[in-house]
Amino acid sequence: MCEAELSFTLEPSDIIAVQEQPLMLHCQVDGIPPITTQWRRNGLLLTQDQHHTTFINGSLLIAHFQKTKSDGSSDEGDYECIAQNSFGLVVSRKARIQAATMADFHVQPESVHAEESGVARFQCQIHGLPEPVISWEKDSRPVDTRNERYTLLPTGVLQITGVREEDSGRFCCVAHNSAGVKHSAEALLTVSGSQSSVYKEPVIVVGPENLTLTVHQTAILECVATGYPRPIVSWSRLDGRPIGVEGIQVLGTGNLMISDVGVEHSGVYVCAANKPGTRVRRTAQGRLVVQAPAEFVQPPQSIARPVGTTAIFTCQARGEPEPQLTWLKNGQILEPGGHVKLRNNNSTLTIYGISQDDEAIYQCIAENSAGSTQASARLTVLWADGLPGVPTHVQAEALSPTTIQVSWREPDKNTQDIIGYVLHIRRTSDPAEMEYEEAVSKVTLQQIIRDLEPSTNYTFYVKAYTSHGASKPSDSVTESTHGEVPAPPSLYTKVVNSSVVQATWESSSKMGQPQGFRLYYRRAHTPLFTGPITFPRNITQYNITHLDSSLVYEIKLIAHNQHGDGNATIRFVSLREAVAKSEASHMHHLYIS
Repeated sequence: MCEAELSFTLEPSDIIAVQEQPLMLHCQVDGIPPITTQWRRNGLLLTQDQHHTTFINGSLLIAHFQKTKSDGSSDEGDYECIAQNSFGLVVSRKARIQAATMADFHVQPESVHAEESGVARFQCQIHGLPEPVISWEKDSRPVDTRNERYTLLPTGVLQITGVREEDSGRFCCVAHNSAGVKHSAEALLTVSGSQSSVYKEPVIVVGPENLTLTVHQTAILECVATGYPRPIVSWSRLDGRPIGVEGIQVLGTGNLMISDVGVEHSGVYVCAANKPGTRVRRTAQGRLVVQAPAEFVQPPQSIARPVGTTAIFTCQARGEPEPQLTWLKNGQILEPGGHVKLRNNNSTLTIYGISQDDEAIYQCIAENSAGSTQASARLTVLWADGLPGVPTHVQAEALSPTTIQVSWREPDKNTQDIIGYVLHIRRTSDPAEMEYEEAVSKVTLQQIIRDLEPSTNYTFYVKAYTSHGASKPSDSVTESTHGEVPAPPSLYTKVVNSSVVQATWESSSKMGQPQGFRLYYRRAHTPLFTGPITFPRNITQYNITHLDSSLVYEIKLIAHNQHGDGNATIRFVSLREAVAKSEASHMHHLYIS
């Protein structure tokens, strides 16, 4: 049996197709039959007709490829192969199919006047698919590529160094690919005598361009320098790292070619032209960016998990730029939510409390601007024989601001092998992964949950366990803890004069928030309080007046809210002592003055 009970052994590749020619897209699947294979173009299913044929092995034949059909549609686009069997559905990588084309030259060679023993350069550019191969003709005959003074760059550049009279003539550029052949306009090279022995400063006529390539392509960084004596051209990296030797060649007198580029070749390259034997130099620079298509470091693995447990798939990919990860479930984009969570830039897929509905083939698709790849894994949900039934009649009752009692009854069936229960607890407003569990013995069909927060909703459900695994979860029940009365407030007293005491208070941040305060006072050791004097919660000061300066008073403050009264804070204050102190201090001031 194969890894995911359904997986691709051959996926379609990107193709540049030729107009009116047949085109075959390959797709082979390994899995448990029967397997049906279908194709999508740009997300829409292709129907079988005389134009499209799907073979028994899954490959697709397009009889006559057409870039533009009579109805305005096109065979160009992104093709995906879809395979399905009883275990699920998988989708192949997207294969980009483009028509072979050749535009007109958007850069034509221009006539050049060169001095003898100097440098001449022609350039042409043309867009096409596949990339056109460019060669040059001189006076309607192919340029002699064995001549070391002639350098042909694959970018459509012809360089002639140490120019001689016999180099003059008509030059033309020829482009060819599977779409055809095109000739550019002609350009003249005229050569005049030179004042060769006159010193000329080194000059870089053409420096390297900025390039963006994909791994394994060839990079050509051009550098043409003139001067007398002839300058020496050298290359370096701006970051000081060595360029290396493997796959590095110098073309002609100073062009740098890096074949089979890798991500490590990205960087800024500097071409320098030095006057021989001196430090006189000119430089030019260009940036090379190398992209790498997405590839898997760790593809997801098929797993089997008991019902009600958690399943985790991991998918890690690398590439340049950083690939984006997308998940499919049986070929449909998987939207996280509920019991399905995606984390770490989608590299971890977690499914909590799995059920039969979660059994499927899951695919991870890694994609960046340089290419895409996919890998699939299957989730099998295990149903053990003789698993217990679901616990019933789950009820929750708040006992205090911090405790709730949860109770339930035994399941209706398969109770004989139950070894215990697990109670699942979470704040109702929290996500599923914040849930925690408490184990309960099989004889206790209730549990008091402690250390909860006041005035807060909690959700509970129960599972019964045997040595084989867990039951399905019971129905959930939600209950709120009781609200809390306020904590005792802080109370401060200050004697203002012989008959007035100022009371100031602060509510505590612990426990419930107060809605208001009640103040009482009395002469110490007498039975009756004066009060209550009531205050809303934003008033925190009051002056008690008409007191007797010879007595001690007891002041009591209570904070209250919708859940009741908090404990009282009590202070004793002696006007007699305070008045005596104030008089002594008054006398002291008189004495000093």
